[in-house]
Amino acid sequence: MPLTRYYQEKGTPPGYRIGTGIGALGDGSLTPGDVVTEQQLRRLLGQGHDPLTNETLGRAYFQFKPLTERIAIRTAALHPALSPDQRAKRVRDLTAEEKARPAPRTVAGYDYTFSVPKSVSVLWAFADIGTQALIMQAHHAAVADVIELLERDVAMTRTGSGGVAQVETRGVVATAFDHYDSRSADPQLHTHVVIANRVQGRDGQWRTLDGRPMHAAVVALSEHYNAVLADTLTRDLGVEWEQRDRGRDRNPAWEIAGVGDELIAEFSSRAADIEVEKDRLIDAYIKSHGRRPTQRTVLRLRQQATLATRPDKEVRSLAELTDLWRTRAGPLIDTELAAWAKDLLTAGNGRAVFRADDFPRDELEQLAAAVLVRVGDRRRTWRRWNLHAEASRQLMHLRFATTSDREAVVGLVVDAAEQASLRLTPPELASTPAEFRRADGTSAFRPKHGTVYSSAAVFEAEEHLLRLADTRTAPTVDLDVVARATGHYDGGVVLAADQVFAVEKIATSARVVDVLVGPAGTGKTTTLSGLRRAWEGQVGAGRVIGLAPRQRRRPRCSPPTSGSRPRRRPSGCTSTGTDGGTCARAAGYFADRLADIVHGVRAEDVLAALDGARPPLGHRVGADHSMPARTAMRQPEPEPASTSTPGTATCSSTRSAPIRTPSSTSTGRRCSRS
Repeated sequence: MPLTRYYQEKGTPPGYRIGTGIGALGDGSLTPGDVVTEQQLRRLLGQGHDPLTNETLGRAYFQFKPLTERIAIRTAALHPALSPDQRAKRVRDLTAEEKARPAPRTVAGYDYTFSVPKSVSVLWAFADIGTQALIMQAHHAAVADVIELLERDVAMTRTGSGGVAQVETRGVVATAFDHYDSRSADPQLHTHVVIANRVQGRDGQWRTLDGRPMHAAVVALSEHYNAVLADTLTRDLGVEWEQRDRGRDRNPAWEIAGVGDELIAEFSSRAADIEVEKDRLIDAYIKSHGRRPTQRTVLRLRQQATLATRPDKEVRSLAELTDLWRTRAGPLIDTELAAWAKDLLTAGNGRAVFRADDFPRDELEQLAAAVLVRVGDRRRTWRRWNLHAEASRQLMHLRFATTSDREAVVGLVVDAAEQASLRLTPPELASTPAEFRRADGTSAFRPKHGTVYSSAAVFEAEEHLLRLADTRTAPTVDLDVVARATGHYDGGVVLAADQVFAVEKIATSARVVDVLVGPAGTGKTTTLSGLRRAWEGQVGAGRVIGLAPRQRRRPRCSPPTSGSRPRRRPSGCTSTGTDGGTCARAAGYFADRLADIVHGVRAEDVLAALDGARPPLGHRVGADHSMPARTAMRQPEPEPASTSTPGTATCSSTRSAPIRTPSSTSTGRRCSRS
């Protein structure tokens, strides 16, 4: 759609159709780009019907029983011999159980949000109309390329008893909605693609999407979108790209060279508001629970912060928004804005552009090795989509002539990475008949791209830790020292009996590597703090090192001092020399790195308390160092504010969230937008 058509109109353009599956709707006359009406969207997403004929597509949405009916059914099933008191108690219990259950709702679709990098939005905001149109075209082309990849390799449906077979579809039925700004009126060019949870199989039958690959592939699809968009903008406009650091816990971002961080920060006020509120919620959580939240809880708190800071959407025309953006940018840009934007369009001229056949085999293998190193640093096991996402990141600094060239090289790198990985999924025990195989020859009884991999390095690291766990040459702590350490207050917290017992067992075990096992919230961090005091009471203060995967948390160990050993050290780890102890949290996330660290320090002087260790290590030595779940130690984690998209999978440019019925809006959509 021409951008100038909506330049003076308030709001955003109407939704339009996307996806090859729309050809199976109605009389087959629908085409990509057709405008979607409110009634059509209500039929498709709200009712699961054909938007033109209103006929049911496959089975009707399942109608879940309301709370009162579920309670009544369970109450009627109680044994008649129960006494009145017993019956009343059982009714109270089952009522509480039903009320605690999340309200079941049918998934009507998935909302993928494609958002250009902030520097692209800034350039788009200040460029002339012609350049704005080219940026919009590049964005739409990248979205279309991702949907094509999704239809080819991700959009599957299930058939057979219990959905035992996973089969291909004839494409997705989706509606796209273009937006120009964030809720804080910052330039943020993005498109919501709402994919209906109705697809037609190759047999002509309408079924639901298999949701597993829709979520598993979302990060890889996001990276693919970023790369294809960068290729197109460099090819069509001549922009250059550079990598920007976003902190230790996030992947670096690629932005247009020449769009400074100060300008990006000025037009990222929505993200800044969310981060401030998220940090406040984390601080409140720590004060309430006595520990840092898990990574999963942090994501939920960020979702809560997103909703809590969500301002009402003020409807403006693109012309009004452009005037506002130019006023805000004035103090940050010395030259005239149009001239500034034009200068950015020549930086990438003459940039080398690659074809698929430009990469020799040895270079592809080197790229695959780099992919495995990065993926292995973050995961103990992986699947093809994990490798695909990292391969896209490794190739992001290169520009390709076409999307096909990029996809071909990424595919070759991923193939090489799979071949170099250790396959954990067992092979098929028998050959699958041809009628039960997908078009690519794989068995329909196995999820596509579902093979699980690991590496020999991961297993070698685990075996090394197991050997260290069986080695009893480490120093111990005297019991009287342990008693003094565990009797002290730690921020007003007194160790419980089981925590004292765990400290005693680890401090006197003489194992080079030891394990503390316990569910989340049972006080492991507090226990490790007591262990640190005991150890330092024996060997002196400042001798304990705190480790955590990607600096997720540190168990109140000593601050950094001189004499650190930085080589192959997880981010944020500190060292105080060779006669201290190593106190590691969630060690299962980086067993290979921890094995290196422990190996690099004199074994007779090391104490490694592995909290959250991998199952083999925990089973080997953790039986007598376990932390039972204690109600007093774990308060209920705060639920995010009410949202229609629970379990949202989020990434930098593409978000996938289930859209559930019944719809709460006139369009039948339930999408969250930050």
